[in-house]
Amino acid sequence: SRVGFSAFIEYFVSSGINAEYGGMCCIAPVIAARIIPGVEVTVGSDVEGTEKWPYAGTAGAINAMGGKHVVTDVSQAHVDSNNKVVTTAAYMCETGLHEIHDGIGEMVSEVLKLAK
Repeated sequence: SRVGFSAFIEYFVSSGINAEYGGMCCIAPVIAARIIPGVEVTVGSDVEGTEKWPYAGTAGAINAMGGKHVVTDVSQAHVDSNNKVVTTAAYMCETGLHEIHDGIGEMVSEVLKLAK
């Protein structure tokens, strides 16, 4: 039996949740990378060692899990049209709340477009 994050993923997949589309922000795109092979997601930057993007190393983990990290600004969202997943960096970036708000707003707008 798995423990921790692996147990969560196993439960999520085995529970039969059937979603046609979805949005994920902050660290959550890692979950998509773990369960959807080849999914395109963003956590913002992939350049480590900057104060603005202290968690940029997460991009490497996404790629290592079989996902594809796409570099975006914090105020942007990325749409993976093939997998119907929309992601944005949100709090992965050290910036003003208004920029985080813009990215989350774009993510929500893009998910609503997928819902039509």
